[in-house]
Amino acid sequence: MIRYLGCLVALFALPLTAAAALDVGERAPDFSMQAALGGKVYPYSLAESLKKGPVVVYFFPAAYSQGCSAEAHRFAEAMPEFEALGASVVGVSADDIGTLTKFSLQSCQSRFPVASDEALTVIKAYDAVMQTRPEYANRISYVVGPDGTIAYSYMSLNPDKHVEKMLNAIKGLLAEGQKK
Repeated sequence: MIRYLGCLVALFALPLTAAAALDVGERAPDFSMQAALGGKVYPYSLAESLKKGPVVVYFFPAAYSQGCSAEAHRFAEAMPEFEALGASVVGVSADDIGTLTKFSLQSCQSRFPVASDEALTVIKAYDAVMQTRPEYANRISYVVGPDGTIAYSYMSLNPDKHVEKMLNAIKGLLAEGQKK
């Protein structure tokens, strides 16, 4: 409940959009950590996922808060589109793995993994720390290209546009690759 209230306070305290900290073309920090998919915990590796295609790495403040649940549901519903483009999705938050194990079943509908970064190591590496509540991740999404660089980023505490923006960015990335 405290996390939920913190997210609500932060939603009204920060502007809804801002520039992302990691620039397009910058090397994405590699990471491996515990993640949950379909209620099962496993070791997630960004490097391994990138071998299969682009990866959407999206950060969210807290599992089960209204915005985070809505965003996870939108990503889950869009997974066939991401998969058709050869892309995968991973959500990252500071929630413990037990919470995310349940969240992976419910809000994520067992369609993509969510990773636990309780130590905020990856959240800090991606400069995704919420300024007003540093114990939470900010709501920011990145497309990491198969070459390991940031291809696109979008930051907004409003969860409504993240999926659409990520799908369009991946389409653009693939179109660029076809031009080369």
